Amino acid sequence: MVQRQKSGEDETGARVAEALERLAPPAVSASVPGGNAFVWEPGHGGLVAVAAVAHVPLKLLKGIDAARDTLFENTRRFADGLPANNALLWGARGMGKSSLVKAVHAEVNRGRAGDAMLALVEIHREEIASLPQLLRILRDAKRRFLLYCDDLSFDKEDTSYKSLKAALEGGIEGRPANVLFYATSNRRHLMPRDMMENERSTAINPSEAVEEKVSLSDRFGLWLGFHNCGQDEYLSMIDAYVAHFHIDMPRAELHARALTWAAGRGARSGRVAWQFMQDIAGELGKRLE
Repeated sequence: MVQRQKSGEDETGARVAEALERLAPPAVSASVPGGNAFVWEPGHGGLVAVAAVAHVPLKLLKGIDAARDTLFENTRRFADGLPANNALLWGARGMGKSSLVKAVHAEVNRGRAGDAMLALVEIHREEIASLPQLLRILRDAKRRFLLYCDDLSFDKEDTSYKSLKAALEGGIEGRPANVLFYATSNRRHLMPRDMMENERSTAINPSEAVEEKVSLSDRFGLWLGFHNCGQDEYLSMIDAYVAHFHIDMPRAELHARALTWAAGRGARSGRVAWQFMQDIAGELGKRLE
């Protein structure tokens, strides 16, 4: 009887152990898979290859000429093995911050092959705390990697920004020479304004409390600002899309409809221009390829 009870307990224990193994996330692979673009997902085994990056041609990004040229040159230098800066692209929504990063990556890789191609690695905001683990994997790779985090920001109780600070500069290991970090954000200092004001009002030493948090943005050597565009810039975006995709519509009619579309959205931006073009192309039965 006792022996049968013990056998039953062993079987139950084995089933519990098997269930826990199924629930546990897979071990993170220390290898870099083949390809030129990846998403960092430690909960799914590490670097997950992306077959094709959704991007628009660099020449179609209008109204951000200075930022476009600066980021392209910085990225090209890095891909060529030269010194380059981490970059923070901040400012107005829909003005092409994330589109610029992906377009620059594609343009820099034109004419390159094999290990000379720059690899793009997207890391989600929620995985920033695991950034040191990712850097250890990439450090020993032969290739050069552009890490990219879209819509990066931190809230009051969030301390993961400390992992990013140490990874970019200041940690014992530091940022690997073959890794560059680009981030986009609506906030120049990556912190909400009310959070910074609250720090000033409640801290014993207000200036030190705020300085400790906003110093994260100082780790980025390049600050590229994106601002709401005017009507002429908005229409130039429309014209560029029309020429590229061979949209057949009278220019005066197109502009009038584009302005009406922007008025309905309450904004003029690169995102609004692209959404308008999708609507027009669908109406005309034209594929945007």
